[in-house]
Amino acid sequence: MAHFVIQGVYLFKTKTIYIYFPLILNNMLDIKFIRDNKDLVAAGAKKKHIEINLDELVSVDDERKKIMQSIETKRANQKVMGDNMAKMQSGQDKAAKLEELKAIKEEIQKEEETLKGIISKWQTLMIQVPNIPDISVPEGESDAQNVEVKNWGEPPVFDFKPKSHIELMEGLSMLDLERGTKIAGFRGYVLRGAGARLSFALWQYGWQFFLKKGFEPFIMPSLVKRELLLGSGYLPQGEEDLYKTQDGEYLAGTAEVPAMGFWSGEVLKKESLPMKHLAFSPCFRREAGSHGKDTKGVMRVHEFFKLEQVILCEASHEQSVRLHEEINRNTEELMESIGIPYRTVINCSGDLGLGQVKKYDIELWVPSEGKYREISSASYFHDFQTRRLNIRYRDGEEKLRFAHSLNCTALPTPRALIALIENNQRADGSIKIPEVLAPLFGEKEIRA
Repeated sequence: MAHFVIQGVYLFKTKTIYIYFPLILNNMLDIKFIRDNKDLVAAGAKKKHIEINLDELVSVDDERKKIMQSIETKRANQKVMGDNMAKMQSGQDKAAKLEELKAIKEEIQKEEETLKGIISKWQTLMIQVPNIPDISVPEGESDAQNVEVKNWGEPPVFDFKPKSHIELMEGLSMLDLERGTKIAGFRGYVLRGAGARLSFALWQYGWQFFLKKGFEPFIMPSLVKRELLLGSGYLPQGEEDLYKTQDGEYLAGTAEVPAMGFWSGEVLKKESLPMKHLAFSPCFRREAGSHGKDTKGVMRVHEFFKLEQVILCEASHEQSVRLHEEINRNTEELMESIGIPYRTVINCSGDLGLGQVKKYDIELWVPSEGKYREISSASYFHDFQTRRLNIRYRDGEEKLRFAHSLNCTALPTPRALIALIENNQRADGSIKIPEVLAPLFGEKEIRA
């Protein structure tokens, strides 16, 4: 598929001023590709169950180009008249030309103001155009239609009724939901004692596991600017799930956002690609669309912590596909090393975000519920995010190209504690610590 390079900003020069329009573009498809392949783009949006009006976008783009051409023509005429006037003697003819030049200048200023509004509308339409999903993505409307592609490990068979993570952790003074709610409100929680120690052991183990795979560690801020959420594709669709400060910044729900922002507006060295980052940060989500879901325990909370794999690579579909399989497999291997049964699903078209070309979810077995629950998502975007964030590199011919981006949850806590604890529970309410975690935790079991 062809790549069309567009500048990260639109800089329109007049004789005396510059009009600056920041462009937040939509994906690997620029406006030329959208116009030339409108049916393909529309089919991709339909497959993702996203409503867009491409006819309106094309119409606004026509209007944008028309008024830009008008301004350019008037500016050219203004220059010619100015050059001719410089050669004229003073008199009535020169005075008339000055009035004519003044009128042209006023017309240009009016059209520039009109152009600002058109560009704003054009940008709004552009950022709503979704990326085209891969042909291998199954059809479907929601996560109920996701397709299992792998199943690992045997769910434990207990000779007693398994307890939930809430019963187990409260019984062992690992978790305090009542005081968590007193402190933070609905969905608040406090990890204490062995619960806190086990979280730290998991983080340390995750660091060690991924550093051995060549990832560079980062501790990222959670507080991010709006443009980074737009650039990474979490806005405009996900506004209701984000916390916003009184100063206009947002609290990110994943370290992917600041990790992508780290390289925004920069030209990378080709020899540095692929760049593999392991980003850690606190994360925040309002869970606005989850009313009535997982209201107890630590499955769905407002504040949590994540290790995130984030990769930037060359603009190659083949390399994106290979790395996508690799990062998903990394998290699978992590879960296997801890001994937690899981399954991997490929997300259907209706369960993809605006920018995702393809996504896998890894789901861990939760004995008390008798089902698998999502723990990790692995996605690739082609240059959806990097085009918006203007992250480029020079290829072998020294041409600037937008890099490709990928990300995958490496380890989320406290959610990971649920399956870990429930799958390792004993009849007396104690918890066996997996062998790989015991040296970091300091003990082989948790008892009251």
